[in-house]
Amino acid sequence: MHEQPLAVVLVSGGLDSMVAAARAREDGFRVLALSVDYNQRHQVELAAARRIATALGAVRHVVLPLDLTAFGGSALTAAIDVPKDGAGTAEDGGIPVTYVPARNTIFLSLALGWAEAAGARDLYIGVNALDYSGYPDCRPEFIAAFEGLAELATKAGVEGEPFRIHAPLQHLTKADIVREAARLGLDAGMSWSCYDPAPGHLHCGLCDSCRLRAKGFEEAGLPDPTAYAVRP
Repeated sequence: MHEQPLAVVLVSGGLDSMVAAARAREDGFRVLALSVDYNQRHQVELAAARRIATALGAVRHVVLPLDLTAFGGSALTAAIDVPKDGAGTAEDGGIPVTYVPARNTIFLSLALGWAEAAGARDLYIGVNALDYSGYPDCRPEFIAAFEGLAELATKAGVEGEPFRIHAPLQHLTKADIVREAARLGLDAGMSWSCYDPAPGHLHCGLCDSCRLRAKGFEEAGLPDPTAYAVRP
């Protein structure tokens, strides 16, 4: 009997990455979970990532330190306030200050390096192009382009073993993702979404990510297990 193939899954600790990891498992892969400790202000999400990796039976979970505060340029990596007024969403047409420069490119590059080293040819990422904050590195065009890059940039790709970048949540709404978590039997309360945690390990309830999360549960018609400091 053949052992199940490996997939490297980017597990941030958020709801989307948790569902993406569960989908990888459902697709028949053994999960190598990769989380990046980039000194983000929502460090509590790394604790969520550890819970999720354990709950999903990851073969291995690597938390890789990569301090992006050395670059700054984002409300998540510099002394810039996280917006709490609902501004900066995709509907505004702008890219919000919570965008971390080239984050998904950096993270997928790290995942690609581990995948090639581990003999995995599949990578999973929980990006979403519908209910999101307007980040350019969440678009289908970006995922497709990175898949092409991976083939050009690696020994495996050059030798005819291309990599597949799976973005199973790409065209789902946040409500769809909440329903998918329920279908997969996941405890959504294990995940963490807030960009600016309130004291007592509470979601602030006011940042863009909290608003999207709460809206997703509401529209899905499912109970929201999240502890908010202020109800969105």
